[in-house]
Amino acid sequence: MLKTLKKLAGYYKPYKGLFFSDMFFAILGAAITLVIPLIVRYITSNIVNLPVERATGMVVKLGIFMIILVLIEAFCNFYIAYYGHIMGARIERDMRNEIFGHYQKLSFAFYDNQKVGHLLSRITADLFDISELLHHGPEDLVISIIKFLGAFIILMLVNVRLALAAFLFVPFLVIYAVVFNRKMKNAFKENRARIADINTQIEDSLSGIRVVKSFANEKQEMEKFRRGNERFVDSKKLSYKYMGGYNSGMGAFTTLITISVLLAGAFFLARGEMPVEDLVTALLYINNLTDPVKKLITFTEQFQNGYSGYSRFLEIMAVAPDIKDREAAKELTDVKGAIDFENVSFAYEGSKEKVLNHVNLRVKAGEYVALVGSSGAGKTTLCSLIPRFYDVTEGRVLLDGEDIRDLKLQSLRSHIGIVQQDVYLFAGTVMENIRYGKPQATDEEVIRAAKAANAHEFIMELENGYDTDIGQRGVKLSGGQKQRLSIARVFLKNPPILIFDEATSALDNESEKIVQKSLEELAKNRTTFVIAHRLSTIRKAQRILVLTEEGIAEEGNHEELMKKDGIYSSLYKMSFA
Repeated sequence: MLKTLKKLAGYYKPYKGLFFSDMFFAILGAAITLVIPLIVRYITSNIVNLPVERATGMVVKLGIFMIILVLIEAFCNFYIAYYGHIMGARIERDMRNEIFGHYQKLSFAFYDNQKVGHLLSRITADLFDISELLHHGPEDLVISIIKFLGAFIILMLVNVRLALAAFLFVPFLVIYAVVFNRKMKNAFKENRARIADINTQIEDSLSGIRVVKSFANEKQEMEKFRRGNERFVDSKKLSYKYMGGYNSGMGAFTTLITISVLLAGAFFLARGEMPVEDLVTALLYINNLTDPVKKLITFTEQFQNGYSGYSRFLEIMAVAPDIKDREAAKELTDVKGAIDFENVSFAYEGSKEKVLNHVNLRVKAGEYVALVGSSGAGKTTLCSLIPRFYDVTEGRVLLDGEDIRDLKLQSLRSHIGIVQQDVYLFAGTVMENIRYGKPQATDEEVIRAAKAANAHEFIMELENGYDTDIGQRGVKLSGGQKQRLSIARVFLKNPPILIFDEATSALDNESEKIVQKSLEELAKNRTTFVIAHRLSTIRKAQRILVLTEEGIAEEGNHEELMKKDGIYSSLYKMSFA
């Protein structure tokens, strides 16, 4: 635990100035709250006994001094609230950059076993809890200790019996606060679970709004939402019940402490065993005794949340990228595009069953190769090994004679263009989405790429042309339009190696013809791998590979494979049947 806390404290390093100034003003503010009652005690014990003229002058001077102290305390509170939060926000930013950068390094194998919502919570809710601990934790701890110990010592020096009367209810206040705090924590945890359920329901319903409307199931969705919403209100009722009990109880204990001090003071005053200024001082210090208790209990909860959040943060940061650059990795230069698979085998993480088993394949630079076969034969997996989305289990993949593991990842992937069936477009404009292929490209280069992909014509028919917002995941575009934008993106990237992963299988015949034409244009003079379900789209391929669970079962062009009357021939005939 100490090692973890030391590591967590390291995030203060770039903001040492802010941290120490925050702590300085926290200590100063706490000290002022202890000083003011002593000044009041001095006035009630000494000043009131002086001659009127002298007493008036002293009261005015001490009044001005106390106003200055109040202004300084106000500035201290502003400083720790404003600059303390800024420090917390900057640390949160640094940690968010760190974890998001780490996410970028992790391979497909990691994401295959993760839920996006859980990864998102690590970067939002967990980091907020950590930043709250790093900001409020040290200052709350210091302020509470100074106030509590300071008030206790001063009260013991002023009047031991009044100090004991004040402390009579403090142990009960602590027990009460701890019990109710625990109940509130559990209730709020339930609230978060309920609101997460509601958010999931909303996301699910809104994402599938077309399905909802097509089945006219709006009432059912509303009813599901209403039930979830009612459960949320029920959980809120419980949390508010505990919150009410906590606040009213803490207020009652504070009042009881005040009453016990007042009654004890009145008893001692009546017997002439205590001056009145002792009672006034004790009453003024009661808040300095109860506030730190509340703060320390809040701090324990804050610490638990922040520490557990940081533990989850470290869990993710401890996941080492299984695909990364070797120490002597080289930059790619003068890429021709020859790809060789030498005795390649592959199995997914946690699975003993091999998807690819001792595959040997040589693809010449600029060759157009099509991969066909039943689902699960390893077509997509084979192509995913080229950009190192996964690493081979056995054997090696070569690019122009170099093992791709000896090449820098960024350099390797920058020379490969991928067009997938499930096109992912980002929320934003047409221009921004095409430019994703080459972020530094000019508008003219983007337009040229769109024309090459047969996309320029439909883009110009959109409301704002290239500046049209296409919505989340390109929801405002048809399947064929989205596919052409993804092809334009690859045209702009201009890579020597292409992978088409069933790029036209989800399109209608008209869109397929347009997209197919764009793909053929893009594939000219590039090493191209095409994964196809519609065999009519690969008749012109120079080489067709038929993959089965045993590996490459057949190889040749369309005419050669049809003459063999084997697997390809039966698949082709079946697709037209």
